[in-house]
Amino acid sequence: MKKTVAIVTGAAGDIGRAIAARLAEDHDAVLLVDIDLAAAENVSRELGAAERFIAHGCDVTSEASVAEMARRAASLGAVKTLVNNAGAARAVSLHDTTPEIWRMDNALNLEAAFLCFRAVEGLLEASKGSVINIASVNGMNVFGHPAYSAAKAGLLHLTKLIAVEYGKLGIRSNAVAPGTVRTQAWEARAAANPNVFEEARRWYPLQRVVDTKDVANAVAFLAGPQSSAITGVCLPVDCGLTAGQAELARTFSQSEHY
Repeated sequence: MKKTVAIVTGAAGDIGRAIAARLAEDHDAVLLVDIDLAAAENVSRELGAAERFIAHGCDVTSEASVAEMARRAASLGAVKTLVNNAGAARAVSLHDTTPEIWRMDNALNLEAAFLCFRAVEGLLEASKGSVINIASVNGMNVFGHPAYSAAKAGLLHLTKLIAVEYGKLGIRSNAVAPGTVRTQAWEARAAANPNVFEEARRWYPLQRVVDTKDVANAVAFLAGPQSSAITGVCLPVDCGLTAGQAELARTFSQSEHY
């Protein structure tokens, strides 16, 4: 029987690392894909045995690089899960978004997921596997970072496209949309502004921000047998952010309506 394999892009980052660690509980091997091979190798060593956590350098915006990644994954066993996690946000406002930034953000946050899926779709069909796209609440509402947000909105539609077209082949496609996640980048902000988490949590009904393990657990659920009838959905992992804000609700409840 072939070993089961999960692919996680952007695996050297905090969210990618947490996803890889969680998926290792349900897969025989995890391919840690990242443009920074040295960083991916460090994560591989930290997570466990070399035969279970395999680092692979890949530029997910390059069709040739992604094709090589797919070949590497196929050599490890039966690819059951693809997690398109690689992503980044640049300009905060539309006014500050240059055409170059727009193209770069769309290439990494949307086109890369398309390239990775197309490269491994045959492997997922053979295993009746699934793809999980790491989107964002930014793709559901306007929270800044316009190029990133537009790309994530596109990623949510790509998720549905895959679900509808490839469902007959046994492939499931879902997305996870995190809110603010407590990563090293946010810890750096907290070092500069100790109140950053206190300021952020008031917008979240659960009064906290998301932990990387929260995202990883959602991914594992969508990749696992308990979600076998779920495809084409976006699961917000946002401590209630997209449900509504209590601060705004209180403001409106105290005002007069006509």
